[in-house]
Amino acid sequence: MTSPASSSSLTVLGHDGSPLSAEARELLERASLVAGGRRHLAAVPVPPGARTIVMGELRAALDAIDEELDREDGDHHVVVVASGDPGFFGIVRALRERGRRPRVLPALSSVQRAFARAGLSWDDALVVSAHGRELRRAVNACRAHPKVAVLTAPGAGPAELARALFPQTPRTFVVCEDLGGPRERVVRVRPAEATTRPWRDPNVVLVLDQRRIAAAAAYGERGWIAGARPGPARWALPPADFAYGAPSRGAAGTGAEIRAFALAKLGPRVGDMVWDVGAGRGEIAIECARFGAAVVAVERDEAACEGIRANVRAHRVKVAVSRGTAPAVLEHLPEPDAVFVGGGGPDVARACAARALRSVVVVVADADRVQGAIDALKGESLATQAVSLSAAPFGAAPAAPVYVVWGERAGTATGPEGRRGRAVPQRPPASAAVTVAELPEMDVDEVDGMDGESASGSVR
Repeated sequence: MTSPASSSSLTVLGHDGSPLSAEARELLERASLVAGGRRHLAAVPVPPGARTIVMGELRAALDAIDEELDREDGDHHVVVVASGDPGFFGIVRALRERGRRPRVLPALSSVQRAFARAGLSWDDALVVSAHGRELRRAVNACRAHPKVAVLTAPGAGPAELARALFPQTPRTFVVCEDLGGPRERVVRVRPAEATTRPWRDPNVVLVLDQRRIAAAAAYGERGWIAGARPGPARWALPPADFAYGAPSRGAAGTGAEIRAFALAKLGPRVGDMVWDVGAGRGEIAIECARFGAAVVAVERDEAACEGIRANVRAHRVKVAVSRGTAPAVLEHLPEPDAVFVGGGGPDVARACAARALRSVVVVVADADRVQGAIDALKGESLATQAVSLSAAPFGAAPAAPVYVVWGERAGTATGPEGRRGRAVPQRPPASAAVTVAELPEMDVDEVDGMDGESASGSVR
């Protein structure tokens, strides 16, 4: 008599602390293997005969799940218990990358619970993960966007976020700990307080720019797409759209066509930090902010800084303005992914190239300055090219050429978590207490184009 063929099944069960459904209990009763975090395994009824795996080292756990499902000596049913909605920054992706097709029973995601606890809508929120990823990209998203949910991890939690943002970027934190668990706590704090308080197992931190949220409501803005706004309807805006101030000397020829080329080489996007050095009217800074990047505009003249602020307000974007002379003023700015240099000599270009993680674009009006810019970028190991560009309205006299030099750091790769260049300097450890007095003081302010206000302070 032939024995029946063996069968296997894989279920991912979302758990948010609520009582399990009858279907979930039935699946657990049949399980031959149950995998999950320690607190998940302690929270669900694991049948006496089932093996358990603690999901600590992910690859080893996935290997064990594969081994169980591939056995041919009977029925094998695997249940993976995960937090909230396991299809949202969760285990479902990793299982499908292994060729598995799990059945998924989701619970409320931690992001849903966090916004519900805060009493806020979240269709207009940007959700980013700092769990096993670069914290700096999450920080840049919080600099640029008014409502961000950050999925945290040990070493990338409220204290680390606060140290990166405070005091130059004023925000409100809603820290959600152990959501759905027995020690659930939701605390609303300022970043200054978040740097020193002890936090236990935070799941989500909501980072809120209250002024911009209120201003958007006052303008009656209603989105049609969840998350961050889509990119700008048009870019490489005409010079007339930047009515205030005067262009920097080095970027005097950066009209719309030249600016379009520069933006293509900079590649600004959500999670990036871009410097606009010798910002003039702030054209590049504003265009990059419209793409969702965090931006610092650097100018040495206070009148020019006022012009930048006025243009930022006119375009209703967010840009930090730093007044000072490069390269000295650059020392304490946040690490940039890309830098546009519209003023200064080779020493400024080289200082920017030394810090840039991905790319640098230098625009000069004089041919005799091109080689100096090329040498500066090559000296910091950037693969460098240069072109001369000229654009004029049809039928008009040809315009004088403008020279664009750009360099890209070798080995940067585009992937799901973004381009990565050289190593980013480490932040203070999670246990370190950072006070306001220990932070470097700079003449930097964050200009809020939604309501015209700015907050003075420092930047890390």
